[in-house]
Amino acid sequence: MPSWDYDLIIVGGGPAGLTAGIYAGRARLKTLLLERLIHGGQVMTTDLVENYPGFPEGISGFELSDRMHKQAKRFGLEFQLAQVQGLELGPPHHRLILADRQLTAGAIIIASGASYRRLGVPGEEDLTGKGVSYCATCDGALYRGHTIAVVGGGDTALTDTLFLTRFAAKIHLIHRRDAFRGEKFLQEQILAQEKVQIHWDTVVEKIQGTQAVEALETRNVKTGERLTLPVTGVFIFVGITPNTAWLKGRVPADEWGFLFTDVNMATSIPGIFAAGDVRSKLLRQISTAVGDGAVAAFAAENYLADHYQR
Repeated sequence: MPSWDYDLIIVGGGPAGLTAGIYAGRARLKTLLLERLIHGGQVMTTDLVENYPGFPEGISGFELSDRMHKQAKRFGLEFQLAQVQGLELGPPHHRLILADRQLTAGAIIIASGASYRRLGVPGEEDLTGKGVSYCATCDGALYRGHTIAVVGGGDTALTDTLFLTRFAAKIHLIHRRDAFRGEKFLQEQILAQEKVQIHWDTVVEKIQGTQAVEALETRNVKTGERLTLPVTGVFIFVGITPNTAWLKGRVPADEWGFLFTDVNMATSIPGIFAAGDVRSKLLRQISTAVGDGAVAAFAAENYLADHYQR
């Protein structure tokens, strides 16, 4: 039996990581899950999950992730809160670098997820937390009766715009294209919302404000028309960036940093697997993350059995 700290270490505690932990626990692998914040990942900030099978009335993101966490603990998964800073590749085993220690494992599943992408416009950084937000469920209630803006046109932008209609008096929905990319079901609900004014073919050029957000400067990319929209808050949902900087390029990735895997969630590096939003793939949803996690754990179990005597 090789000498290492754990058979398997999972980096990330979202749906992919938690599912991998459930399957690894059932396989009786000595497994540790490392999460830098709180289990659940981005799911924790989702007010209502309506497209996860088995919950016809929907389920809150918090409750769904909490159930996954409890299920993983039931099968013996060990949890630690820690920020992973680096990876040293084997053989004979792989090593994760943490702030205060190092941990070794025969196999690693990278499920570190992704973070919300920023617009990169003047005023965004200075006013983050002062009216600029990336989490509707975290901050939406602060804007009861206010006029606010949402930037984006995908599922997250549409879902969170609908959530924000509970609080805001009016929402400017700003999208750089002439059609939404989100689900048709969500589009239908948005188009029926009297509180929502859609600005097609429009980009944000500046967020105005001193101590807090006061207005947005926008530009229509087709006509060149510029508008200043008085708002007290702006919610930005323009895509995600994979949380892979800590890998320092050691695991092959696409041009955006999402990790390449085969159908078994294996990277090109023996013993390194990836699952969930961090992986280069077509669809990033809770259901696909769960599937990734299950496959990755099973593949890791087979890898360990084939290469080492357990």
